Amino acid sequence: MLGKTAGGLFWMSRMLERAENTARLLETGQRMALTRSKDADEEWASVLQTAGVLDSFLHQNGEVTKSAAIDWMLRDLDNRSSVRSAVKQARDNARLVRTALTNDVWSAVNATWMRVDAQLKRKVSERDLPGLLEMVRQQSALVRGAYLGTMLRNDIHDFAQLGTFIERADNTARILDVKYYVLLPTAFSVGSSLDNVQWESILRSVGAGGGYRMTHGQKTTPSEIAAFLILDKRVPRSLSYCCRHIRESLGLLEQDYGAEVPSGAAAQALHAKVCGQEIGYIFDFGLHEYIQDILRDLAGLSRQIEVDYRFYE
Repeated sequence: MLGKTAGGLFWMSRMLERAENTARLLETGQRMALTRSKDADEEWASVLQTAGVLDSFLHQNGEVTKSAAIDWMLRDLDNRSSVRSAVKQARDNARLVRTALTNDVWSAVNATWMRVDAQLKRKVSERDLPGLLEMVRQQSALVRGAYLGTMLRNDIHDFAQLGTFIERADNTARILDVKYYVLLPTAFSVGSSLDNVQWESILRSVGAGGGYRMTHGQKTTPSEIAAFLILDKRVPRSLSYCCRHIRESLGLLEQDYGAEVPSGAAAQALHAKVCGQEIGYIFDFGLHEYIQDILRDLAGLSRQIEVDYRFYE
């Protein structure tokens, strides 16, 4: 299975992951803005930057306001990373590869689009926003459950895994990059701690608050938070966890098709770059510079996968 079918599976999974990540960012942005009465709009600019849509937002909307930022990230179809747009792209790609999916998966993706589209045809009130974001996360979990419970573990599965984990790694890296100013000022202060709201926002953005407290208790230091989200192999959204699954999926595809491809070697190199370091080295190198390297590698890897497996032929 090569060409458009492989590409459809890759982008279906990637867009579903993006919709969930955007919902998590919106939830975090709302929570953070409530704690900053004077600079709430500045926090929403940070959220837009994390999602990689600040420039396009400013081009279309001008200055950042809470209401405009939420609407842009939630329901504007001109923003390809909005929740509504991402779910629509996921459903369109699922329809393209309908015969490669089980009935359960197709039904879950289709139902997710219909429910999201119905809820987002009109502007969402601040009162209704928390419930809507929870619905998006629940629908994402529904699709994931249908997928994990009914799909064969073959090349179809591998392309879908690639889309999920490349998008997830990109999201975690962006969150760390935009919030690195929170981590860096006290990175070398022995016994330093972060403002609870700030570090909680970083962890909440990737659904890792509970896991962090389970591992580290209430102690919060910059190096421990960064190490948890970059290097901890147990965290489903850490860079280490994502890069391992990317490497493994590409390795399985090379076995399936009996040929080594450049993207396989690139995935190996990326995994080594993430898992072969210690957090002290990363801070010495520069967290921002390190994350920028990872983001470039992820973008290059995604493009190489498209070439190697002929997504557009």
